[in-house]
Amino acid sequence: MSHLSDTFQRIRGEHSAALIGYLTAGDPDAETSYRIIDAACCAGLDVLELGIPFSDPTADGPVIQRASKRAIENGMTLTKGLEIVQRLRQKHSLPVIIFSYYNPILSMGTDVFIQKALAAGADGVLAVDLPSENADEITAFVPNGSAFHFIRLVAPTTDVQRRKIILSKADGFVYVVSRHGVTGSGSIDWSALAKDLKAMRQETATPLAVGFGVSTANDVQNVAEIADGVIIGSAFQKLVEENPQSAAENVAALIRDFRQHLKR
Repeated sequence: MSHLSDTFQRIRGEHSAALIGYLTAGDPDAETSYRIIDAACCAGLDVLELGIPFSDPTADGPVIQRASKRAIENGMTLTKGLEIVQRLRQKHSLPVIIFSYYNPILSMGTDVFIQKALAAGADGVLAVDLPSENADEITAFVPNGSAFHFIRLVAPTTDVQRRKIILSKADGFVYVVSRHGVTGSGSIDWSALAKDLKAMRQETATPLAVGFGVSTANDVQNVAEIADGVIIGSAFQKLVEENPQSAAENVAALIRDFRQHLKR
């Protein structure tokens, strides 16, 4: 069983949902970013999504778009992001997922990326603009026996037949997009989301984690009632943007608050 699978199994046994946190590597700069990410891990993240900035973050809302811009301007790259993973591994054991777009991976060379990601201690990758049907462009380079996950997405616009195909190949966890649009705060149709998750549970045993628009304690509680994982991103990045020097403490405090709402 993989590190990621172990984590979800343990948390399910605690009748809780996993707290999955996204943070942009290199925002506002590499060293401050590391301190923020380190503090987030210490505060109780169950899984870290480490965002590698890309110049055209089409799936992201304004907060993460601005974070990506700042990180790129301060020299963050995929190589430097993997160095952050390696540094985190000296202190933390939680699963780390590389969250990015396919362009930086393709530019590095997919085979090289997989080698470096495994060497750094990453547990998987989510390439938000690489369709599930093209996953073998990455998974083909994962050595046999390596527990390195390609995280697949299911959106409200995914038709039922395609969803079943995606779920049949999913491992690690499934990123369930809660609503139409981009990342950040926004309205979620909780009834429709619950109905979709109930259907998906009949189609896969892989943990289901909900993101996009999840930003408040009430959102966390609502997701925890119906899903295996709660994904938060923009709420953390907003704290980084508003006060970079106090962001480590502020992000950690928000994580501790969210953790109080994860029990079912």
